Formats: sequence, structure tokens, C-alpha cells
Amino acid sequence: MSRRDRKGARAAAKGGPAKAGGTEMGGRPKTGRPVKGGSAKGGPAAERPVKSSSAKGGSAAARPVKSRSAKGGSAAARPWKSGPATGGPAAERPAAGGSVAPDALQASGERIEALEGEDLLAGKHPVLEALRSGRPLNKIWVASQAQRQAVQPILEAARERGVVVQVTDRRALDRLAPGVPHQGIVAQTAAAPYAELDELLDRAAQSGRPPLFVLLDEVEDPHNLGSVLRTAECAGASGVIVPKRRSAGLTAAVAKASAGAVEYIPVARVTNLAQTIGLLQSRGYWVAGADASAPQDVFEADLTGPLAIVIGSEGKGLSRLVREKCDFLVSVPMFGRIGSLNASVAAAVILYEAVRQRMAKGGAEDGHAPA
Repeated sequence: MSRRDRKGARAAAKGGPAKAGGTEMGGRPKTGRPVKGGSAKGGPAAERPVKSSSAKGGSAAARPVKSRSAKGGSAAARPWKSGPATGGPAAERPAAGGSVAPDALQASGERIEALEGEDLLAGKHPVLEALRSGRPLNKIWVASQAQRQAVQPILEAARERGVVVQVTDRRALDRLAPGVPHQGIVAQTAAAPYAELDELLDRAAQSGRPPLFVLLDEVEDPHNLGSVLRTAECAGASGVIVPKRRSAGLTAAVAKASAGAVEYIPVARVTNLAQTIGLLQSRGYWVAGADASAPQDVFEADLTGPLAIVIGSEGKGLSRLVREKCDFLVSVPMFGRIGSLNASVAAAVILYEAVRQRMAKGGAEDGHAPA
């Protein structure tokens, strides 16, 4: 026995600890002490607790998988992230071409529910053919998970037609059109066709009467829009102008609230209401904004000439830019404890004050207001 072997035997007989991480020369590895991060020379790693990075030659099968797998480890159990990892399963990855990005489209976090009584189109081909045929549409919803390549023809056709496209979650479309295989695309048809703004203005100029328009600034309640259409038609208005975004469209609910007036009063949709006000002013119109804080009483204002009345939204009233673009502001006097009127009621009061003034001026024909 060599001197080194005798020294190791004496240490083993006394029960003294061997050097950390080492073994006796020619003997078995010590098993009673915990093994540190580095394995004992020649010793197996089976009983060691496995850390986040595997030891050389060790198996990663029992390790919990982190976001980045160890060398040689499997990525099958990893949760899918927004960017696909190399070698990941193709079934869970977005398909080639990428998903629809909300750039230049209207994205919204609003909760979309089923539209009872509304005429909806679901699926790529029905919506695309409706756009190509010229069928009036209020809005198109596209699932954010939809393949950009698949919906690109619809996006281009909607842009040409000026139809609003809103990107939303696929589950929202499931609620909107329950039980319908929508393929990530749903469209809402309009209850009546929209008029072009230029045609509307030309028709009003050729009527031989002072034109009277109603502009709605972000009125989103369909019942308010329907009531305004009904009042405007009864008052002989030339038409109603609404913005394409953040506004109610000509839906079935609006048609019902209008009591059929949607079939007679022309409605135009514009991209920018402030720019439209500027266009009206360039054609000789006076633009009156309804504002509860305005010092001028509506019954004191002159409403007999070519006029556009602007009504603000239910909660906020006129937006800042639209208010600044108006030629003057008018208010409806309030004598009770409630500080404001419903948007459609305020529109009715101002419209019929314009009718009264025009009739008093001698422009009425057969009991109808000149508009």
C-alpha cells in the first residue's frame, strides 16, 4: 500500500471529512455529505438537486422549463409568447403574414355585445362582396388575430368606400355574432344608404330656400340620432351630417327611433366635422353651436339665413375644436333645477325656433318651413 493510500485509510477509519468536492484516490465517492454545484470527479449527478442550468452531461427532463430552455432541452412545455421561438410548434404561432395591426384602423377596448335586430354580415366573402356591390355598411369589425394577408382585400375595399374598420378581439366577434362562423370578420349593414356631402349641399343650394342642416358632434346614442332625424324631417331640414367615427350610424335601432324618417331625410357621413364646418362657412352658411353655457339665448339669435346647427354629445357637449369653429353659440334658457336638455330635445327646440323665425319672415309655403 502506498503512502497516499495509507493516509486515506487512516482518515476513513477516524471518520474525518475528506476534502470538499473530492473523492478518495481509488475509493468510492462519499455519499453522506451534500454535493455542491460542481460534481465530484467521476461521480454521478443523479442524486444532486438540479439547478437552473444543467450540469455537463446531465439530463434536463425533470427540470422546470424557464422562458429560455437549456441546451438540448425541449421547448414543448413553454408558454407561447408574442414572438415565436426558433423550433417552436407552428400550430400555435401566428401564420405567415402576421396578424392585423391596428395602424390607421380604429381600435377600441369597448365591450361589444350582440346587436339584436341588426343586419349583420359574417365571413370574408360576404363582407367583401357587400363592399364591392356598393351595399351601405356602417362598420366592419376585424379580429386582431386574423391574418393580414387574408383580410387585406377587405381593408382596401373599405378604405375606398370610406367604411370604418375597427380591430377587436375574436371573442368580441363571438358575442357580436353568436353561433356564426365569422372567420374573424363581421360587418353591420346600414338601414338606409348615406348621401354624399357634395350632393347634399348642391341639392340644398338648388332648392330655392335657405338651407337648414343639423350637424351632430359625437352623438353615439342611436335613440338620440333617430329622434334628431325624425325632428329634422318634420322641420323640413335639408339634411343631417354625422362624423364617421365616435357616432351612431344608420342602424336598425336608429331607423326604429326615427319612426321611418330615415327613409326621407338624407344623412351624410364625414371624416372630419371641423373641416366640414369650414366648408359650409366657405359656401355662405352660418354655423350655430348649441352650448348650455352660451350667453346668447336661442330665441334672440337670427336663424333665418343658410344655417347649420351643431349639437354636441350627450355627456360632453361640443368638442373644443368644433366649438371654436362655430360662428356663434346659443343656449336654451333653463328655468328648472336640471341644468341641460337631452341632445335630441335641444335639437328640436333650436330647429323649431328656426322654423318659427322663417315662417314669421313670410317664407313659409303651405304650412311647411322653407329649408
